[in-house]
Amino acid sequence: MQNMIKRNTRGHWLKFVYLKFITFMLIGASSYSFAIDWPQELSGELGNIIVYQPQPEKLNGNILTGRAAMSLELPGKPEPIFGVFWFSSTISTDRSNDSAVISGISVTKVGWPDSKDAQEEKFTKFVEAELVSSSFTTSLSKLTASLTTAEKVSNSLAEIKNDPPNILFKEQLAVLLSFDGEAIFKDIEKSTYQRALNTPFAVVKVKNKEVYYLTSGSLWYQSTKVLGPWHITHTPPADLVAMMPKDDNEEDSTPVTKVPEVVTVTKPTELVVSDGKPQWTSLLGGKLLYVNNTETPWLRELSSGDMYLLLSGRWFKSKAIKGPWAFVRPDKLPKSFKDIPPDSDIGGLRTSVAGTDEAEQAVLDAQIPQTATIKRSEAKLTVEYDGQPKFVAIKGTEVEYAVNTNAQVLKINGKYYAVDNGVWFVSEQAQGSWQVADNIPESEIAQIPASSPVYNTTYVKVYSSTPEVVYVGYTPGYLWSYPYYGVPIYGTGWYYPPYYAGGWYYPRPPTWGLHVGYNPWTGWNVGVSWGGPFFRVGVSWGGGYHNHYRPCCGGFYGGYRGGHNTNVNVNGNINIGNSVSIGNKNHIQRNIGNHVSNNKFTNSRVGTRHNNLYNRVENKQRNATKLKAKKNYQQGRVTTKRANNVFADKRGNVVRHENGQWQNRSNKSWSTIENKRPNTQINNQNIRKRNNGSFDRGGMNRDLRGRQMGNMQRGGQGRMQQMRRGR
Repeated sequence: MQNMIKRNTRGHWLKFVYLKFITFMLIGASSYSFAIDWPQELSGELGNIIVYQPQPEKLNGNILTGRAAMSLELPGKPEPIFGVFWFSSTISTDRSNDSAVISGISVTKVGWPDSKDAQEEKFTKFVEAELVSSSFTTSLSKLTASLTTAEKVSNSLAEIKNDPPNILFKEQLAVLLSFDGEAIFKDIEKSTYQRALNTPFAVVKVKNKEVYYLTSGSLWYQSTKVLGPWHITHTPPADLVAMMPKDDNEEDSTPVTKVPEVVTVTKPTELVVSDGKPQWTSLLGGKLLYVNNTETPWLRELSSGDMYLLLSGRWFKSKAIKGPWAFVRPDKLPKSFKDIPPDSDIGGLRTSVAGTDEAEQAVLDAQIPQTATIKRSEAKLTVEYDGQPKFVAIKGTEVEYAVNTNAQVLKINGKYYAVDNGVWFVSEQAQGSWQVADNIPESEIAQIPASSPVYNTTYVKVYSSTPEVVYVGYTPGYLWSYPYYGVPIYGTGWYYPPYYAGGWYYPRPPTWGLHVGYNPWTGWNVGVSWGGPFFRVGVSWGGGYHNHYRPCCGGFYGGYRGGHNTNVNVNGNINIGNSVSIGNKNHIQRNIGNHVSNNKFTNSRVGTRHNNLYNRVENKQRNATKLKAKKNYQQGRVTTKRANNVFADKRGNVVRHENGQWQNRSNKSWSTIENKRPNTQINNQNIRKRNNGSFDRGGMNRDLRGRQMGNMQRGGQGRMQQMRRGR
């Protein structure tokens, strides 16, 4: 085993992995600007087809079904003919550029409520022929927003674990040094030191002595006990300093004004840090208070006196800091939480409050797959084990999984299946050779419970294949993000023991200890800014991990998140406005996007919401070209002449929303749909007869709201773009 701690090839490679992980997962607050990309236009022999923004009804894997309004513009005809079509299609998505392509369209039904023309059958055949050979590109944001009116997603995942971790509080700058159980040290070759394996930090022990060192790259700590207390030292051993990789991301000129305390733990723990005594600030006319000098969402409801903390997307409440803390379902929070102003300092918390627009969008975002077309000839996989492969059975299933590897390898019905970066592979032997799988035992894989460390593989799918390519996709569950009672949460809550038998050390993905938070603009991130330098150096340092890196668990290096929202508060200031977990968008952009150290990552300010595993540098060679993936479809062209305000209702009527009013299309003209309230003096039976087959105002208002939300900034709140007026 090579446990060399020096700036060698492997060290640089680990640094590359770490930086790529930052790109993949955590840094930055982009300013998204969504163009109005509907309606779109197709041209054919009979004329032009104008397709208005589709109204999804169901998304099953990568198959989207729904309906859309359209108009047919014929040469020499002054008025278009409006109609409706129902469809089934395939979607291809790319989170890195917020795009979705709707193609492979099968028209299941066509209606022409605007026409009595004898040529309707001819029009229908023309539309069907054009649509089946066409594709439309839209933004994922618009697709997500429009799905708000589609089939509701499941409320929860039955086996998610919500037991609170150990929660510690500090009233000064502090970082959490987590060991995954009792500290494990391994000799560093050609040195008098040992390196800690089961922590993401750079912790070193002097051989045969109870002397320990910890570094952030610029700060050095020393202790006589592995669990501390840790004290700052200005005279670390020169040979140890020389072995440390330089932290290229840390600004040499940045002065350290505060030295963080190091809090050491060996069990799942979260650390809540405030800059001095908690400073409570009133919100909502005194209904809620929040602590404004911490990076942890920390609220108090005055009517009950309960305090609330948000950790990994989960709410916990207690009457006092010392606890006990109890889990609160996000749909059972006090009503006042929904009234948190979106533009307030804690506006980002609305994503974690069930029933808000932000939460609904985030949950729907978790249902849309990231897709790819994988070339069989270019997709390669090598799996390395610590000795001979060792498999253990997953209780209650017909599945076994390999424990002594960083890869995720399953044994099912005598065959071996492995997931690598969102692609399934299959082999007759545990060691390979591996081929891209075009068929997987879905029913057996679906049995894998959340208590298993390979649970995330259930969120990777194989859709279809050809002799040359395989169509695949994953949803955010593969990256350990799940919809739970109306909000996104991170991690399953289960503790997955690592594997270590004296050789390689294989950690598993944690839910706790990294202060994982979510905001509507960038997605999941690690929120405690001062942990950044410690994480960076720890990952760069290397150690006794198997050197075949595999981001099986959403971008972990060896199971630990090496990435971090680094240097948000380089001077040690703890402030709620600087936290990417909970602050409002303006704070996030100002404090992260403009920080000098983060300017080095200009290509990575995308967050998890707009990231594509398949497009990572090391994976791109597997992808089929877009031309091949899209075939020879006619691309819908965005038209700027018409408003995106025409809809199809479920009965096949064409309606539009104009000047705050709904209008119905009939006899080649628009007429306002009156908003009459029924006369309460008329008996209920007559009311039902009168309203039978009438306009579904509530349903269409929901469709309108979804379309408007798609034109907002990510997060669901902001000024709606004005719809253009048109025919």
